[in-house]
Amino acid sequence: MKKIFFYNTLSRKIEEFKPVKKGRVGIYTCGPTVYNYAHLGNLRSYLFSDLLKRTLLYNGYKVKHVMNITDVGHLTGDMDMGEDKMELGAKREGKSAYEIAEFYTKAFQKNLVDLNIIFPNIWAKATENIKEQIALIKILEKKGFTYLTQDGVYFDTALVKDYNKLSHLPLNQLKEGARVEKNPEKKNPTDFALWKFSPVGAKRQMEWESPWGIGFPGWHIECSAMSFKYLKNNLDIHCGGIDHINVHHTNEIAQSEAATGKKFFNFWMHNAFLNIQGGKKMAKSGDNFLTLEKAVIEVGLDPLAFRLAASQVHYRKPMEYSPESLKQANQALSNLRNQVASLGKKRGKVSKIYQTQFLEAINHDLNLPQALAVIAQVFKSSLKDEDKKATILDFDQVLGFDLAKKTADNELTDNQPETIKLKVKLYQDQELAETTIAEVLEARLEARKRKDWPEADRLRLELAKAGWAIEDTAQGQKIKKIV
Repeated sequence: MKKIFFYNTLSRKIEEFKPVKKGRVGIYTCGPTVYNYAHLGNLRSYLFSDLLKRTLLYNGYKVKHVMNITDVGHLTGDMDMGEDKMELGAKREGKSAYEIAEFYTKAFQKNLVDLNIIFPNIWAKATENIKEQIALIKILEKKGFTYLTQDGVYFDTALVKDYNKLSHLPLNQLKEGARVEKNPEKKNPTDFALWKFSPVGAKRQMEWESPWGIGFPGWHIECSAMSFKYLKNNLDIHCGGIDHINVHHTNEIAQSEAATGKKFFNFWMHNAFLNIQGGKKMAKSGDNFLTLEKAVIEVGLDPLAFRLAASQVHYRKPMEYSPESLKQANQALSNLRNQVASLGKKRGKVSKIYQTQFLEAINHDLNLPQALAVIAQVFKSSLKDEDKKATILDFDQVLGFDLAKKTADNELTDNQPETIKLKVKLYQDQELAETTIAEVLEARLEARKRKDWPEADRLRLELAKAGWAIEDTAQGQKIKKIV
């Protein structure tokens, strides 16, 4: 295997990557808090971790990738203030917290499909791992790292000598700990909640019995507990956005190493923000909340245009969003696909010379802008067309641009069904009516959830009559024009 070098936030240096187990890599990615849609800034982070995984796979590593789903315990404030985001989302939409979690988890997963992001090997939900979180807190309690207050169990950060080793900030510059209600009983400003008690006289939608009382886990403990559970000792790389460095990841390290007495993850990798409006960070709390659906799909752009746009900026550098840049990326993607299509149907041999150059780029801290320059060189080279095609499509295993797809082929991407209208019987007791393919697919999905297989098959036949074939895949329903 070729040597790979990544920037390690822990050391603030580019280091050679060596996994704990030869040929195998364990990755943990901080996933979404599923109380609302993910915005483009959030999705940039998952494009980064997907690039990381694809690069490791391309280099021949076996990768075990875990991503958490935070469906409890993430509160609204960074200064020990606020309400649980799941409970808040439930109030906002008049649904249960569990319904909110399910809906926005599915919406997030659709975003990943749209962006051609490889799903993790394991989806780890906080609510499904409560006993593991309680067990970890009990270990910390036994070792003397916890204390009780009226509102919960807290971690004493003063007992950790190198608490700020990830942030490299003086303690007085670090924000107060967990995103939970402010507590004047805290010993230190940076102390954070491991377990929060349910308010006296109130019943939360999400609460559990514990040795300390009925309540729910803090935000940070879930990632430590699930990293240990699913990756065991194979703790190679932990990913997330730079906003996780000073609080969330700092606290993960503190509690994990306090519990085990061993180093937590060897590499910590973080992507920079996506900015809008003159360098302003995109955030759900601001006025610049843009989703993939609103900013890309609904305006008729290919979702992979956003992937291409993100690839043109190194993951550790801020990315500036604008509608114009996305339109340019969409055109560039179309041009790339047309160029690949113009090389003919035959695939030849992958050029070892250009493959080496490509590897040098991606293996040096995921330098995609440099890797894209290699593609331009391949097009201009004297290679045979079939060798150019083989080489570029080989690179696309890392890029994820779906370059084998023509811009005008007969296969629909996930955004297109919403605009394709046809006459079908959406329901058995309904006359032929004009609707969209997207509506038919949604109706069929609901039928399958009910295990109403005759209805699901009927809708499949309705689409077939209209000229479209459905394929059920692990990523969902795929449709293709019947030629």
